[in-house]
Amino acid sequence: MNPYIGHESQLSGIEEHRLVGGRGDGMRLYEVNNGLGLMLTISPDRNGDITRLRFRGINLSYLSCCGYVAPAYYDSIGSNWLNSFTAGFLTTCGLAAVGSPCTDEGEELPLHGSIANLPCEQAWWTQEKDALYVHTVTRDETIFGRKLTLKRTIQVSTEENAFEIHDVIANTGDRVEPMEILYHMNMGYPLLDEDSVITIPSAEVLPRDGHAAEDLANWMHMQPPTAGYQERCYYHRFPDENGYASIFQPKLGMGLSIAFDARDLDGFVEWKMMGVRDYVLGLECGNCYPDGRDVMRRTGMLKFLKPGEEKHYRVRVELREDA
Repeated sequence: MNPYIGHESQLSGIEEHRLVGGRGDGMRLYEVNNGLGLMLTISPDRNGDITRLRFRGINLSYLSCCGYVAPAYYDSIGSNWLNSFTAGFLTTCGLAAVGSPCTDEGEELPLHGSIANLPCEQAWWTQEKDALYVHTVTRDETIFGRKLTLKRTIQVSTEENAFEIHDVIANTGDRVEPMEILYHMNMGYPLLDEDSVITIPSAEVLPRDGHAAEDLANWMHMQPPTAGYQERCYYHRFPDENGYASIFQPKLGMGLSIAFDARDLDGFVEWKMMGVRDYVLGLECGNCYPDGRDVMRRTGMLKFLKPGEEKHYRVRVELREDA
């Protein structure tokens, strides 16, 4: 025990809060402070996703105009997912579907699936000498249908400004299930502006559609908020297992990097949205592309879990003070 302090939370720790008012009324939040300048807000009522990310008091993530939205307001029809898209630093998409609404083998699937709008059935935290741990369990299950469980651990180092997301997805049903996941990580102002330096050492960059293709040469260049801007998405393929992306803001002298296994998470998406107030850069690793589950099935990219099978995913985020 440090003889200089009365309570360990003077230096680092996790505090639990509840929101009051608005559509987020009653939602639980874990405020995580690693004592070195890294602070996260984790939402146990939204799948244990990361709402806010700050470094040395400066915001790095994007919070949409929707703000905090409790699961009770979720509408699973078509693209109505957008009405409760808080964004934050991390919104998990899946597990039944990622991307465009579609019908796949008779099942109607909404935009980006429902996991991000499900409250965790269990949520707790622990503190050890070198790290803070937030643990959550979310069940994406339905009667006569899929039975998938996501067990998540977010490990926040107290020795360096970095954290890891470790997910274990299990099929607890009796049939083979399609399983998609996308780590929708959203960069926001002041980390993001027209001076931000984007690095993605991919071997190939593919535009999602003709609109994105028109500006393919500028995939790494950001611009000021632009009225009427239409989103552009680029798919990055890596030459080996070392998936990596980073953003650095020279005016702040800080940024972050994202590292993952590109063999397991083989569908990296850059979502470039330079609109007014809708100003966000998504750096998103996943096991599919966001074109709809039916398209992933046709292209052979759709993943499956057998009964009793588990799949592990790990994503590391490191806060940087160099380019």
